[in-house]
Amino acid sequence: MSDNIIQVNQEVIHTELKDLVRNSVEEALNAMLDAEADRLVNADRYAREEGRKGYRSGHYDRSFTTASGEVNLRMPKLKGLTFETSIIERYKRRETSVEEALIEMYLAGVSVRRIEDISEALWGTKVSPGTISNLNKKAYEHIEEWRNRPITEEYPYVFVDGIYLKRCWGGEFENCSVLIAIGVNNDGYREILGACEGLKEDIESWKNFFVWLKSRGLSGVKLITGDKALGMVEAIGEVFPDAKYQRCTVHFYRNVLSVTPKLKSKEVAKMLKAIHAQEDKEAALEKAAKVCEKLRKMKLTKAAQKVEESIFETLTYMNFPSEHWTRIRTNNTLERLNKEIKRRTKVVGTFPDGESALMLVCARLRYVSSSDWGNKRYLNMEHLRSMLISEEVHEQTTS
Repeated sequence: MSDNIIQVNQEVIHTELKDLVRNSVEEALNAMLDAEADRLVNADRYAREEGRKGYRSGHYDRSFTTASGEVNLRMPKLKGLTFETSIIERYKRRETSVEEALIEMYLAGVSVRRIEDISEALWGTKVSPGTISNLNKKAYEHIEEWRNRPITEEYPYVFVDGIYLKRCWGGEFENCSVLIAIGVNNDGYREILGACEGLKEDIESWKNFFVWLKSRGLSGVKLITGDKALGMVEAIGEVFPDAKYQRCTVHFYRNVLSVTPKLKSKEVAKMLKAIHAQEDKEAALEKAAKVCEKLRKMKLTKAAQKVEESIFETLTYMNFPSEHWTRIRTNNTLERLNKEIKRRTKVVGTFPDGESALMLVCARLRYVSSSDWGNKRYLNMEHLRSMLISEEVHEQTTS
């Protein structure tokens, strides 16, 4: 019975099928090129016709990378005419789908070395780092267009943060920051509003960032959530005077715990969370006063001072619908995005300049925004609309 068993060598079959497909693609493309040459000459090969516009003068070979592998094209040479074909663009060495795949791999976080290996495995030819760099320059043109697109909707909730990356500047390595903004529109969907190089997270950088967003059309902002970065609060008040500022509660906790002994950090963390678990702002402020009193009894004076100094700006979210509280009091939606960016930029290491860092960050943001991330409703904005209508009616009746 064992003599009748058929053994299949999958590797051989795969190679044979790959060669078969590549040969078919090669034959089809060459046949199309010959037909295109006949059309340009306005006569079949060897035919003597009055309407002939030129003459055939042999072929020259040219390699061309397709999704099926590298093929050899026999490009027609013409006398009296320049051979221009709509089938293969002049001087182009790769099929568009191959270029798109290379760009997508790079933007998805695949290292350049890995792309070289993958391209050789898929298409039988290794793509050089220089080629990948040139392709990315083309992609960056589209990214820059996306980055400066007009903002046509209102975004009541905006989340902002900065991410630090390494760059080489004058032969020295230093940090550069990229400022990022995410908005939630009136339908409750998130959108990446923009990213901009911040140099340093100071008032001038934040002001320029907010002015840039406003110049592109950002309006209707009710609440801006972010960490208390240097100059951010002042810039918000100057550019968006009608918007309220919410300090991220998670960053607030970290700030307080930074001056808390490790052995007492769990207990203090529970105390801080209890403040933001209250039913309204008045109750939260009363709870904060009790927490500060207890912290002083625990001889944690610095932690108590930090709570007293910052607690009020961490409770701004309580002026908005309670259904939104858990999602607008922290910067978690942007923190998750920052982790994804750091995962990608970690592959690069140190950037040659701030522009390249900004472009790669924007490329990643654009990639994420085109996924399911932006297609899922983040908040039910009917609660905010109802609250704003109630406040407007109350103002009219009391005035």
